[in-house]
Amino acid sequence: MQKAGIMTVTPVIGILGGSGLYNIEGLEDTRWVKLTTPWGEPSDELLIGSFAGTKVVFLPRHGRGHKIPPSGLNYRANIHALKAVGVTDIISLSAVGSLKAELPPGHFVIVGDFIDRTFAREKSFFGAGCVAHVSMAHPVCPRLGDALEESANALGLPVTRGGTYLVMEGPQFSTLAESNLYRSWGCSVIGMTNMPEAKLAREAEICYATVAMVTDFDCWHEDHDAVTVETVVKVLFDNADKARNLVKALIPKIGAPRGQCPAGCDRALEYAIITAAEARDPAVLAQLQTVAGRVL
Repeated sequence: MQKAGIMTVTPVIGILGGSGLYNIEGLEDTRWVKLTTPWGEPSDELLIGSFAGTKVVFLPRHGRGHKIPPSGLNYRANIHALKAVGVTDIISLSAVGSLKAELPPGHFVIVGDFIDRTFAREKSFFGAGCVAHVSMAHPVCPRLGDALEESANALGLPVTRGGTYLVMEGPQFSTLAESNLYRSWGCSVIGMTNMPEAKLAREAEICYATVAMVTDFDCWHEDHDAVTVETVVKVLFDNADKARNLVKALIPKIGAPRGQCPAGCDRALEYAIITAAEARDPAVLAQLQTVAGRVL
């Protein structure tokens, strides 16, 4: 909506995470909606509802029951589906391993950057017929990061702002040599899901931020071999409870009508499309209408 020359955005909050994350008290008027996209099927139906007067959309990243491995996720379909229902802001919640002693199991990290080490995934909506290059210098939205930090601190959650998330292909975990290599790079946490998710959110001009929830130390840690499945599962459940409380505290902070994103996340395609208008493939443009129609 535009009023007197000023763009006003009515936020729609998208939550990407575990299949039980949407079980939060106060979520109203819920309905599951099945979408199809030009890129195939999303991980699951979308759960659309309202919380404290703000429209919220939940997408179980791996499908309900955790049916899809990280490399099998249809990241393009997931982001397209969220964009199609009007999502303006994505909060990504992900279980990770820690690469630093000061980030123990149960700790939350509001990620500041990523290193993408994945290699078997489709990473862009654009390609032959319509080429675009978006900036990923600052891959997360600082406005969302500020709100997450304030919310986590208000709840007394153990949280660190900033740090690099190393995204590996999986599904296997790291070798000890890899884990030590990533530590030498200064990475904070390691996981398998946030790339190309963050890249596609940027291409779709959706503000994006990640909360990485530590479940264990990666294999570099001397106590790693003593960690049991039961211990990890307990941390997972504890983290899920904390994540639900964080989402409940966050939504009122970012749900009010606002102006455009100060960091420009919602205008990422402004100068990104390189292909001349007359050379663009009409079939490709049709695929791109939902994510890039604003600039096409």
